[in-house]
Amino acid sequence: MDMESTATAIGVSVPVLRFLLCFVGTIPVGFFHRFIPGGPTGKHLYAALTGALLSYLSFGFSSNLHFFVPMLVSYGSMVLYRKRCGLITFVLAMGYLIGCHVYYMSGDAWKEGGIDATGALMVITLKVISCAINYNDGLLKDEDLRESQKKNRLIKLPSLIEYVGFCLCCGSHFAGPVYEIKDYLDWTEGTGIWAKSEKGTPSPFGATLKALLQAGFCMGLYLYLSPQYPLSKFTDPTYKEWGFLKKLSYQYMAGFTARWKYYFIWSISEASIIISGLGFSGWTNLPSPVARWERAKNVDVLGVEFAKSSVELPLVWNIQVSTWLRHYVYDRLVQKGKKAGFFQLLATQTVSAVWHGLYPGYMIFFVQSALMIAGSRAIYRWQQSVNPTLKNIFMLLNFLYTLLVLNYSCVGFMVLSLHETLTAYGSVYYIGTVIPVVLIVLGNIIKPKSAKSKARKEQ
Repeated sequence: MDMESTATAIGVSVPVLRFLLCFVGTIPVGFFHRFIPGGPTGKHLYAALTGALLSYLSFGFSSNLHFFVPMLVSYGSMVLYRKRCGLITFVLAMGYLIGCHVYYMSGDAWKEGGIDATGALMVITLKVISCAINYNDGLLKDEDLRESQKKNRLIKLPSLIEYVGFCLCCGSHFAGPVYEIKDYLDWTEGTGIWAKSEKGTPSPFGATLKALLQAGFCMGLYLYLSPQYPLSKFTDPTYKEWGFLKKLSYQYMAGFTARWKYYFIWSISEASIIISGLGFSGWTNLPSPVARWERAKNVDVLGVEFAKSSVELPLVWNIQVSTWLRHYVYDRLVQKGKKAGFFQLLATQTVSAVWHGLYPGYMIFFVQSALMIAGSRAIYRWQQSVNPTLKNIFMLLNFLYTLLVLNYSCVGFMVLSLHETLTAYGSVYYIGTVIPVVLIVLGNIIKPKSAKSKARKEQ
């Protein structure tokens, strides 16, 4: 293939085209996994070798060296110091990722249509940290563990080939989803929910086709909208001349447009994990059981665009990373017998910001998201304490609030620089920062007299 002419024809750079070809190649790689001979060992070797090959073809030889640094750090800590291997891996693997973020400044490359291996390194970092923490949890007593810890803990050390296969399987390190090593081992060995049963073997083809159709639609819409809503507009002199509502609507459309790119990427990764069989998550309880494929799901498009509350967003956007943050950061910051508060939320969002990169835009966005969720919780508490008519009004307010603050906040995530972020925020009088802060303050002053405890727990 003439890479340069093909890249020019579809409007991307050669590195991006190379990445996209390898990324789509994860789908046939996932499909052939089921046919690999040699039992679990053969499948682990296939997962490791195909993952490394896709990485080499996409990013070059140096990318694989970057990936193996946190992988070997994590495995070495599990071998040498199991009692603290989770903490050691978290600090060193996250530290190495931050160093790569600083060195490569990948956010600038992504803004300009380029790409490097840092995004894949981000996924591998989460995988190796979760593996080490789960091995650490294997030393703890049942009464000291949450249900998720009991489910995912490792009693014995995975072999090196099992571990590398887990990290690189099906090219899932390109863009996720993140999954647990316990699930990977069960899938490879045909145990747990993947064991043969009277319900038969679930067919992945319908769910795979659905994911591919979604990917095609998302990419088509993104290619149509992106030339109309460039990020450069925020520093354009004509933008400054617009009125308040026009600026606010442009922020909404810029965020709306950018999200379709992520929907496309996650739909492709979902297809590759589903067709491999790893995406299977059990059967429905209907009279005629239907296979569920939620383990591969990383986004619920309609759930994001029509979220009734900001609290719902982590459940529908980058779902597997949000689950990882809950299990390995948020829950572990809550002391036994106590409830989580704003500190745990802010700390979790800060870890997420650092994981994405050290750009001011990321930091501001994730602090903003913590404020956004806290403000939405205040609305929800009032909503639960009023009569049905007023409750519907509060539900509408929470929806509109989420729509406004999300698209205001995500400008920082897109433009990255401090100047551009503050320019865009300031152009609409920081409305998406002021409103959440006001709601948080009012929520602590005007407390509902009778809020449903169950609703509070859900929030």
